[in-house]
Amino acid sequence: MSASNPLKKFVEKVNQYPAPISAFLMTKVFRHKVKLAGTTSIDVVATNGQQVEYRMKNRKKVQNHIGSVHAAAMALLAESATGFIVGINLPGDKLPLIKCMNLNYVKRATGDMKAVAVLTDEQIKLLCEQEKGEINVQVKVTDETGIEPVVCEMIWAWVPKRA
Repeated sequence: MSASNPLKKFVEKVNQYPAPISAFLMTKVFRHKVKLAGTTSIDVVATNGQQVEYRMKNRKKVQNHIGSVHAAAMALLAESATGFIVGINLPGDKLPLIKCMNLNYVKRATGDMKAVAVLTDEQIKLLCEQEKGEINVQVKVTDETGIEPVVCEMIWAWVPKRA
């Protein structure tokens, strides 16, 4: 029997509220736990437990020298979305760790950014059943025009928590 996951319980509870309230509550908790996400004002838009959508507005704090979202901020957005979806599906006695981030910047970004991370049923099963392991979490980062300026590969590992 795997250990209870407090983050998953929280997400299930707040998803019972209307979408704007649910998103607000998840964003508050996420920004409190991940300080850099608070600094960059990443928003949790929605999650169903298998997919999550995050948003980052093109604000002065996250801009590069040409006025678009900085490459590092895009990486943070993708890492945050994938980490969240792994975190809510991992048993509470396991620790998620980012193992590899491969980002290829292929176009110039315009405006606000969105990241959608998805886990397959098979990946969720691995997270629940294996003591430790790794998975490649699919994430698509797009700008406000729908263009995918960065192609991301995010590999997450998990290990047992130390007592």
